[in-house]
This record gives sequence, C-alpha cells and structure tokens, in this order.
Amino acid sequence: MNICLFLPNWLGDLVMAVPAIRAIRARVGPAARIVGITRPNLAGLLSGSHWINEFWYYDPRTDDPRFDTFTTLHKLRAVRWDKAILFTNSLRTALLAVAGGIPERIGYARDGRAALLTHALPVSRDGGQIRRVPMVDYYLGLARAIGADGDDRHLELPLTLWGEVCADRVWKDLNLPSHGPVVAMHVGGAFGASKCWPPAHFIELARRIVAATPAWVLFVCGHREREVVRGITRQVSHERVVSLADQPLDLQTLKSCLHRCTAMVSTDSGPRHMAAALGKPVVTLFGPTWPVVTANPTVESVDLQLSLDCAPCGRRRCPLGHHRCMVDLSPDVVFQAVLPFISRARFRSVA
Repeated sequence: MNICLFLPNWLGDLVMAVPAIRAIRARVGPAARIVGITRPNLAGLLSGSHWINEFWYYDPRTDDPRFDTFTTLHKLRAVRWDKAILFTNSLRTALLAVAGGIPERIGYARDGRAALLTHALPVSRDGGQIRRVPMVDYYLGLARAIGADGDDRHLELPLTLWGEVCADRVWKDLNLPSHGPVVAMHVGGAFGASKCWPPAHFIELARRIVAATPAWVLFVCGHREREVVRGITRQVSHERVVSLADQPLDLQTLKSCLHRCTAMVSTDSGPRHMAAALGKPVVTLFGPTWPVVTANPTVESVDLQLSLDCAPCGRRRCPLGHHRCMVDLSPDVVFQAVLPFISRARFRSVA
C-alpha cells in the first residue's frame, strides 16, 4: 500500500498532527509505504520516527526546482498510490492530488474543494463560521476517516543522534549547565506581528529570572528572529542569559536543546508546540489567537491572555494600532507563572 500525506505547512501544526500520523501508521501497519509531503523548512522535525517512510518537500512559491509544483507532480505521477490524506485545507493540494493520479483523496470539505475529494469530511460550524476546535482533534478526524483509532491525543517528538551531538556542542559553546534549571524563551511568531510580545518585556523577564532564581535563560529563534534575540541578550547583559542566534538553526538541534530545558515561555508559535511534545511545561503568551485551537492536550501548561473587548481578533496586525493584548501582559505576571516550574526543578543531569 502506498499512502501520501499532504502534511501541515506550519511548524506548530505539524507537531499537532503527530497523534493523527501515529494513528495512521498503526492502522495501515509497518508494511505500508507512507510518504509525507511538507515544506522544506520543516525538514528534520519528525526525523527519528517510524511513522513516515519518506519525506518529500514542496513549496509552491519556491524558485528551487527541487521543491516546485512541476517536480512534485512528476514524482506523484511516478507512483501507484492507494490514497492521499490531506491535512492541509487548501484547494491547491487537492488539485495536486487529483493531477497526481491518486484515486482516493480524503480531506475536509472546505475552501471550495469538496468536489475534488473522494471522501470529503464535513467541518463543524457555528452559524456560517467554522467552529474553532483543537487542531489535534481536527487532524485526528482524518485518521478516523480511514478507520484508525483516534483516542490517543498525546504529543511526542523523537530525538536523533545528530540533534544530540549538536545540542552537546551548543551547551558547551554557551556554557550552559549540565545540572540545574534552564528556561527556554521564544520571541517570534510566523503568523504576524500581533503575536509578538514586546522585546522590552522579554528583557525584563529574563533579568527577573536570573536575579531571583538560579535558572539560566536560553532564547531560541529562527532565522528571522536572530537580530531581535541578539538585541535582547545584549541588553540583558548577563552570563546566564544566552541564545541560539549564533548557533546552528536546524530542527533536530532545536528538539534536543528544548528537551534539555526545564520549562518554556513562548508566544503562540511553533517552538512552543515542540516543547510541549517533548514533555516540557509551557507558559504561552496569547494575544490575537484562541487558546482552544492550539491547545496541547497532554502537557502541563499555563495560557496567559488578557480579557479585552477587542481580543482575540485573529488579525496578523493589531487593527486598532495599540496592541494592548500583548503590551499590557506584564513581565511580572509571566514571571509568577513560570516561577513554580523553576522552583520545583530537580538538579539532575541534562547534558
């Protein structure tokens, strides 16, 4: 059996799809060949697992011929597929599945693509709006559509030897402790500026943590957040506040680094879901988005969100220009939320 999974395009969404991917593998058995198609920037996230036999990387906007639509379509047509499961909601991926000659196509009936699917699953609605449900459950609905057990909601991510070797190097380069608490922080959000907490708040929070506790602070980042993170660590100017801004930025390394941390403070972003899947307590700073949608069902978490008439708005930039949902969320509130996780940390070997 050959099964094609059109996987989510966003880091956090792909982590939240793991329970469904795991259930699909359990349903079809180890002999089936499962190919996962996703974005090139997500390479390495699921490395080390047995759920997917092969990854293909596809980006419809790329200039790289290895990952463009023509190459992906050519590869699809070269395989005799049994079915495709579309985790993505786009019309484009449904068209690609049809053009690729995949006879059975399973996905949610939305974005005008129901006629392109052989098994179009209904979406729950409140009036005319799609109901906001946890993405973990949303993806598990796709697994149930092929008869898979959809009850196991726990998140997980496998580590790799390469990631562990790279994390050893990071720990050595940054003089991070092999014993003791390390709090990871993430400042960004691919969704847009409205998800971001002010850098000045991160500076104040980091200073508060190192002044009041024995914990270290490790700022993690992607390529686009490097300069912001460099500026934050430079202004904090403390030996126990360090960052990955000048370290290798691949997902296998990031997984292993987060696995060594005690807890995480993050905006509603992809690394937050990675930490959750690695069993770490997470304090999430919510502004324009709905916590129910990105809930991590099997992790200890604190979701911080102010009660404002304008929030959550779901917009990429504050439509009112004041960004109060994040600006008014004080560093002191966040410190009080993360402090119990630091206080209870046992001094154990992490490296």
